[in-house]
Amino acid sequence: MSERILVTSALPYANGDIHIGHLVEYLQTDFWVRYQKMQGHNCRYFCADDTHGTPIMIRAQQEGITPEDLIAKSRENHLRDFTEFQIEFDHYGSTHSEDNKELCGEIYKSMEASDLVETRSISQAYCESLSMFLPDRFVKGECPKCHAKEQYGDACDSCGATYAPIEMIDPVCSINDEKIVLKDSDHIFFKLDTFRDFLKEWTREHTPTEVANKLDEWLGESLRDWDISREAPYFGFEIPGHPGKYFYVWVDAPVGYMASTKAWCKENNENFEDWWKGDDTKIYHFIGKDIVYFHTLFWPAMLKNAGYKTPEQVFVHGFLRVNGEKMSKSKGTFVKARTYLDHLDPMYLRFYYACKLNSSIEDIDLNFDDFSQRVNSDLIGKITNLASRGAQMLGKKLDGKMGDLPEEGKVLLAKARERFSEIESHYEARDFNRAMQVIRSIAEEANRYFDEKEPWKLVKEDAEGTREVLTTILNIFRIMSIALKPILPDYVKNVEALLGEEPYVWGDYKKDLVNSQINSFSHLAKRVEGANIEAMVEASREKEVLQAPEPSYDPIEPEIEIDTLFKCDLRVAKILEAELIPKASKLLRLKVDIGLETREIIAGIKQAYAPEDLVGRLTIVVANLKPRKMKFGTSQGMVMAAGPGGKELYLFSPDSGAEPGQRLQ
Repeated sequence: MSERILVTSALPYANGDIHIGHLVEYLQTDFWVRYQKMQGHNCRYFCADDTHGTPIMIRAQQEGITPEDLIAKSRENHLRDFTEFQIEFDHYGSTHSEDNKELCGEIYKSMEASDLVETRSISQAYCESLSMFLPDRFVKGECPKCHAKEQYGDACDSCGATYAPIEMIDPVCSINDEKIVLKDSDHIFFKLDTFRDFLKEWTREHTPTEVANKLDEWLGESLRDWDISREAPYFGFEIPGHPGKYFYVWVDAPVGYMASTKAWCKENNENFEDWWKGDDTKIYHFIGKDIVYFHTLFWPAMLKNAGYKTPEQVFVHGFLRVNGEKMSKSKGTFVKARTYLDHLDPMYLRFYYACKLNSSIEDIDLNFDDFSQRVNSDLIGKITNLASRGAQMLGKKLDGKMGDLPEEGKVLLAKARERFSEIESHYEARDFNRAMQVIRSIAEEANRYFDEKEPWKLVKEDAEGTREVLTTILNIFRIMSIALKPILPDYVKNVEALLGEEPYVWGDYKKDLVNSQINSFSHLAKRVEGANIEAMVEASREKEVLQAPEPSYDPIEPEIEIDTLFKCDLRVAKILEAELIPKASKLLRLKVDIGLETREIIAGIKQAYAPEDLVGRLTIVVANLKPRKMKFGTSQGMVMAAGPGGKELYLFSPDSGAEPGQRLQ
């Protein structure tokens, strides 16, 4: 049986749209997989939506839908964008699947069986107003290493340091900017340091040199135990044997590679273990440099312990910069895949990324001026121009019939074929930019030959000689198209139709196409227009909202009995005092008269009301609410308000004549 090649890209998170930065990874993976398949290898490309975690849960709540509805909608949008960019997965799954749940449980049980897990109490970031523990990415503050501001609670974007949120300086909740508190809870830890010797050897052999050197810094000292559990409320898989504890998303996300493979195996009558345990399988991951830690330390340790194959190689790429800078919403360079597709042909971006991508982890730059020049000059002016001039002249002047190759044409074609070994090695090494340079040089040679022969003049006196020249040109264009098929699959599909051939495999470049009837020429590609790029940038630019948005309403809660309502004691209250609370971004301290007594209430209405505007005002309070201890004191009730929040909150106010202490009837 032929060698199996299993390829994955990092799973896109179901909490957002695909953008052109993401496409750096998915396109280069698609290029490599398509090349392997053209070579006849048993290569499969697996991916899935990453669907678990607190951000999914919170966004679903904000939209008034279930997390399941949210991830289903996201998956539909992701697949639509990937498909239109001609990215072809063998299976695209979801981490929220039974296969993934079963595999996560199996891998966890193997950890327990190997005595690699330990439960212990830790202090964790907690938001009192939300009544929940906060994931690392929901905490922001100052990096404890380089002191960069506004960093997230797991890693610093500025210096690359990793840390726990409690190690940050002045950490706050990123949802409401309130200072976090520390609260103890039991967490489950994976003893990662057990695998340090294995990882030292593995990372040196299976990751890029630059990455291995960085990993050596971490592996030079003991590895911290890895916290693999999260507290409820959480959208994810509950850990077997631990009610209320859920797998951290970075446990079940990479297992999603396996689950996607398993789903495909069921559909295609394949053996899952052949793909994840077989000696004749090689596994390749394409990832960005921001998630190296998870894929090169935690993931191979999990696989090793559970008896599965570890990756043959983890291919790491850099980020996308646009016009030399980080993508920017204000400048219109943070471009969603859908926005790009609304204005430009996806083959342009596939071609341009191929011209820029190599096997290093350096960032690549999408410069819009270079983008249009590269597409118009190389793809249109040098490559497509050969087919346009050659096929159209053959069709109009010589009945669309190719002839034999002249001796000079055979020599030129042989020189082009000799360079295919270079193209192959560049594709294999993921140096797509070098492969494109070779293809471009072949096109330049062919264009020189075309211009020297001047077939537009030759046809007037030597029809058969012209036919031979055009046959040479179309053969060279044909083998360039074979070399371009991993990059431009839809473009080459049209070439196959033009020349009346079956779908190309890699070895077809060795064949001549002579004395063959071609079909009518239809345009393969048109020039990039600057106006289209400008329109795309403008559509991506974050604009100031000039009019109030349409209001959105929370869904009606489930029905209750009237007796339940009567349990809520709503009273008219008069606000006697109101004051700011230092260091609280949303809270005011109110002293209210409810008739029988005065109460202190801490209310989250600071952004909507100034203290001086509240004194003397009548409002409605929940008088029989159990007092709640908060960081800034004890709140002895709740004032009633409506609205989406922030500046748009509106206190309930009774009509004039109401008296403090009166109960709502």
